[in-house]
Amino acid sequence: MNENFKMLAKSLFGFETILAKELRKLGAQDVKEGVRNVTFKGDKGFMYKANLALRTAIRILVPIHSFSLDNEDDLYKNLKSIHWEKYFDVDDTFAINSAVHSDNFTNSHYVSLKSKDAIVDYFRNKYHKRPSIDIKHPDVLFNIHIQKNTCTVSIDSSGSSLHKRGYKGDTNIAPINEVLAAGLVLLSGYDGTQHFIDPMCGSGTILIEAAMIANNIPVNINRPEFAFEKWKDFDEDLFDTIHDSLLKKITHCDKKIIGYDKAPSAIRKAIDNVQNASLEDFITIERQNFFDSEKSIEGKTLLVFNPPYGERLEINVPVFYKEIGNTLKQGYPDTDAWFITSDFNNGLKSVGLRTSKKIKVFNGKLECRFVKYEMYKGSKKASKQ
Repeated sequence: MNENFKMLAKSLFGFETILAKELRKLGAQDVKEGVRNVTFKGDKGFMYKANLALRTAIRILVPIHSFSLDNEDDLYKNLKSIHWEKYFDVDDTFAINSAVHSDNFTNSHYVSLKSKDAIVDYFRNKYHKRPSIDIKHPDVLFNIHIQKNTCTVSIDSSGSSLHKRGYKGDTNIAPINEVLAAGLVLLSGYDGTQHFIDPMCGSGTILIEAAMIANNIPVNINRPEFAFEKWKDFDEDLFDTIHDSLLKKITHCDKKIIGYDKAPSAIRKAIDNVQNASLEDFITIERQNFFDSEKSIEGKTLLVFNPPYGERLEINVPVFYKEIGNTLKQGYPDTDAWFITSDFNNGLKSVGLRTSKKIKVFNGKLECRFVKYEMYKGSKKASKQ
């Protein structure tokens, strides 16, 4: 794997363009956007770099085989013909994740079981011994993807989802996924040249992702391990070189990054997570009810937050969202305010302000909108003049 090869970065819906931008900035070649994924080319060192540095990727897959199929026999025969010892030894453990989008295959769990049988039978027939399955912590993780009549077999270079950065200990009741948080911050246009506030910060995820963006900190630098570290061709010296080169590119943002929350338990969790990420020099956490607050800093400011939708936290949605609008209007001049919500009716309609942008995204399975409100200093007309 010293030469360039094809890889696929999985992401969330709506983040394909910003993930492609991240990849190009890192130096990827032949970048192509798909649906919830982006394909690209790079060498082994770039695969290490992508896992360490990509903020909006969930996992990095390396396709190793592709074939046409019509039924489960085709699946079994084709998988059994692959030389699996190229990728792991009979004494190693393995696991399989499957995704199916086909009329002929409707059960991903069954596809995983059939694929496991083919791999085990290959080793048993050739070496009179079989590898073991380890779902929780395998030596190698394979991905089977069936799209209509095409099956693509990939080896997963990441292991557990890349949203598991390694900094998050305790969370609040409705935590936001780290990849979602990073994507929202990037979609807002934040780059560290403005002040940044999360006025409902919960356990601090949006703040931490923003601070890492502002200071060009590799997002998975605190992650304990990647799947590729167990591969037969893992190059530890190359990985260390890539790791150190990314650390040397860290910058120092002098703009303020501030988080509020009214709950003492959330404040404690946010402070702990910020410390776990070693970002206490860049992030300030304060106990403050957003609805009683005013902007305390001069200059252009960006607000990005994840208010309750009424899904996991019970609130009076119309009243709550009306208060968001009133607080922004009265207390946050010269501010671009962004927030995500799944409540398009009672919620957004109650804000009482006109959105300047609406972006479709998903929080888990919830279809959401990421919306922007431009709060001017004085009147909108005066600000433009």
